[in-house]
Amino acid sequence: MKLHAISAALCALAAVGATSAQASLATGWQTLDGAAPIVIGHRGASGYRPEHTLEGYALAIAQGANYIEPDLVMTKDGELIARHEPLLARVNLNADGSIKMVNGVPDLNRTDSSTNVWQLAKYADRLAVKTVDGVKTAGWFAEDFTAAEIRQDIRAQERLRDLRLGNNAYNNQFVIPTLQEVINLAKAKTLETGRVIGIYPETKHPTYFKNFSDANGLQRMEDKLVATLHANYGNDRNAPVFIQSFEVHNLEYINGKTDIKIVQLLNGSGRPFDDSRSYADLASAAGLDTIMTYADGVGSNTNLMISLVGGKLGAPTQLIANAHQRGLAVHGWTFRAENVFLPNEFDSSADPAAYGDLAGQIKAFVDLGMDGLFTDQPDLGVAAVAALSAVPEPQTYALMLGGLVGVLSLARRQKRAS
Repeated sequence: MKLHAISAALCALAAVGATSAQASLATGWQTLDGAAPIVIGHRGASGYRPEHTLEGYALAIAQGANYIEPDLVMTKDGELIARHEPLLARVNLNADGSIKMVNGVPDLNRTDSSTNVWQLAKYADRLAVKTVDGVKTAGWFAEDFTAAEIRQDIRAQERLRDLRLGNNAYNNQFVIPTLQEVINLAKAKTLETGRVIGIYPETKHPTYFKNFSDANGLQRMEDKLVATLHANYGNDRNAPVFIQSFEVHNLEYINGKTDIKIVQLLNGSGRPFDDSRSYADLASAAGLDTIMTYADGVGSNTNLMISLVGGKLGAPTQLIANAHQRGLAVHGWTFRAENVFLPNEFDSSADPAAYGDLAGQIKAFVDLGMDGLFTDQPDLGVAAVAALSAVPEPQTYALMLGGLVGVLSLARRQKRAS
């Protein structure tokens, strides 16, 4: 099946090869496939709506995003839902690891609470302290609720509630979507808009959830994900899907289950929970040699592509060039418009919530050949890419071509993994 798919893709690639070369010359893109960088709605249009909601995903699509990104966690009954963390709401801990109380109530973590569960008295007894990837954490965990309970009365809230004040107007309105609902939205919008809308799911804390699913006799997260994707898109490398993770060995496992494209996430510091190598090790030439055996690209923290020096962009690294030499695409994260997130030279003022020059930051990375970008403000990301294009291309072109170019790296990946 895999050899047949590769052969078919190669034929399709030959048919569009001349067009790809012409597009590359016309636009001057330094991307792996010569096409415009893709724009990924980071958790939806999370700069404008509470993250991981159908309303936020729909807005990202309306703003021109090529892909929407659902982070995935598991419910008590094994459903995959879109949340940034297992925690539906988080509370702070004292130094001794006990729950911090303020005026007799748990002290809410105001940057990592994305639902109203903390306000629902009926679930007060679900508050728990657990260890996630070696870190003691407290709050209300998705795996302690059934999918039906979450659907009944738990609603999304703005996670960065003290920065994105306007988004608080949408609190307590939007349901927590399942993976299937996100896929249904992408498919419906593809038909409605005539643009191929892809999805970019991330397995969150897969070792943690493997322990949970094993202990409760549930299907492993990765198997549930692959089965759902195959049911909706087929086992097809050209499907408009990327599977991503910060861990390594779960991606190697997934590679043995599917031909759908895989992306190894690389953080700016630390290491994967399931591997002894640091992210810096994995971003090296030797690390990329390993990644290319099971993945089709890397999702890189911006600091691994251009280091920060004194809060400003420093010298570029060789990550993009080295990745491209190995047939790996590079998608950068996360591009956010607020001053607090931008390198200092792109700030518009001292106001952390005010928008700065996001387009300027994006240009610096696109000039290096970055193949795609995760952004909280998809409209600004799309506009920034369009402004850099000498000959604007239909947004579906980059998506289609990205699914074809790189089949040689897929063949190499499958061969080395076998």
